[in-house]
Amino acid sequence: MSFLPDKYRPFPPIALPDRRWPSRVIQSAPLWCSVDLRDGNQALVEPMGMARKRRFFESLVRTGFREIEVGFPAASQTDFDFVRQLITEGRIPDDVTIQVLTQARAHLIARTFEALKGAKRAIVHLYNSTSTLQRRVVFCQSRDEIRQLAVDGTRLIKQAAQAATGSEILLEYSPESFSATELDFAAEVCDAVADEWGATPDNKVIINLPATVEMASPNVFADQVEWMTRHLRRRDCMIVSVHTHNDRGCAVAAAELALLAGAERVEGTLFGNGERTGNADLITLALNLYSQGISPGLDLSDVPALVEAFEACNRLPVHPRHPYAGELVFTAFSGSHQDAIRKGLEAMSDEQNPFWEVPYLPIDPGDLGRKYEPLIRINSQSGKGGLAFVLERAHGYRVPKALAVEFSQQVQQLTDASGEEITPAALFELFERQYINPQGSFTLGDYELHHLTPSSCQLSGNVTSDGEAFELKAEGSGPIDAFVKAINARVEPQIAVTDYSEHSLGNGADAEAVAYVELRSPNGRKSFGVGRDADIVRASLRAVVSGVNRLSHEQG
Repeated sequence: MSFLPDKYRPFPPIALPDRRWPSRVIQSAPLWCSVDLRDGNQALVEPMGMARKRRFFESLVRTGFREIEVGFPAASQTDFDFVRQLITEGRIPDDVTIQVLTQARAHLIARTFEALKGAKRAIVHLYNSTSTLQRRVVFCQSRDEIRQLAVDGTRLIKQAAQAATGSEILLEYSPESFSATELDFAAEVCDAVADEWGATPDNKVIINLPATVEMASPNVFADQVEWMTRHLRRRDCMIVSVHTHNDRGCAVAAAELALLAGAERVEGTLFGNGERTGNADLITLALNLYSQGISPGLDLSDVPALVEAFEACNRLPVHPRHPYAGELVFTAFSGSHQDAIRKGLEAMSDEQNPFWEVPYLPIDPGDLGRKYEPLIRINSQSGKGGLAFVLERAHGYRVPKALAVEFSQQVQQLTDASGEEITPAALFELFERQYINPQGSFTLGDYELHHLTPSSCQLSGNVTSDGEAFELKAEGSGPIDAFVKAINARVEPQIAVTDYSEHSLGNGADAEAVAYVELRSPNGRKSFGVGRDADIVRASLRAVVSGVNRLSHEQG
């Protein structure tokens, strides 16, 4: 079947030639309102029961959400019971305001206030659809009738709020499907609601502008929001909020541009859950601000715990590549990425830079409760930098670059054949098998070292070759030079040490040493060896034996 683009019309642009939002910069976090327990819950195949709702609510409170939409109590017995439980059991902290949703119908509003009885402070979220399409095909009502429906609903809520002794009731109004409503009509309805409520600068009404269906690019939604903020008659008596949906995949961007356009409050869900394609992801939004040096006003220092609570309560997975929160989001497989991350982390440590500057990592994983160890993982796309990083971070080995290049070729052959990644443990097992304990006939035995002069020494000892022990004895400029001369007296071809390095594994007096040697035969063949021991001399000699075994095995 072919695409039929002629079936669709482009969304008309907004007449706002002097738009101001493109030149603005977000400087502070908005008011956050989580709608996970209502909008997010409605999106679930198996909606949350009381226990999962309570756990999710407590997780949101710990994270720092101070406005939480807890349900639609007039539409669901579970939601009604949950609201009652929160209130009667005193589970709502004094600095948290619960929010409940209702349509502009008398019996639903009455049931809503029945659920809120005894609440210290609550937001009643009133909505009715205002879009041209819904007025025509769903409600078959005129603009005047739709406006009156909103005003009548507001009046009923105001009367119920006045009768709710001991409860502070705030009003939120949403012209549902705002994104598809004529702007002049949306403003007319919102102004009428504010008038009926009697909104003042000290008793503001929340005007929530939802992209109930995301119908245009984020800049168009920003134009709509800015147009509203400039044309609402009682703007100083309103908190302008937005609730973006993700039909076009741009809910986060639309919310960010809406903040530039004058919105002060954002409704959304953790990780973007919600009906159809979901809502604005509040975690992504908040951490986008954080990455720009703006405090988000939420405690996101343990994102893995948030992920765990989300998945347990919603029974939905968080995608492994989800921004900031996915299991693999701070993981690199590409060799060039791995090398850049490794060097960036080293530079951060060496330069003591007060600002986070690491290639490919816009935010410090440690700030979110993530660990550095999984940052680089190894598969067939990985390179020497990634291998070196894992060997150092997970096992303490700072391998020379040339050795890393050679080892990466072996790892790539293995991962190409399997088509799978290799774990740090399996990587180190391969490294040990190839370079620390390779196949070969030579084994280092006992030895003695005598310093003849400050620049020379004599080494005597024995090695085992093919099960037969034989003595070695030679002089050299140092232990390695003497040992190589002794080996060359017994084996063919002759070998030469072309590179050597060493370092300790860990800190303290009990730390082992590790030595790396690069050997070369007369025909130009190279071989690397690695040795480890509590004594640096023995570690160095073991590295030579490893290199000799590898060289003889390759030639054999």
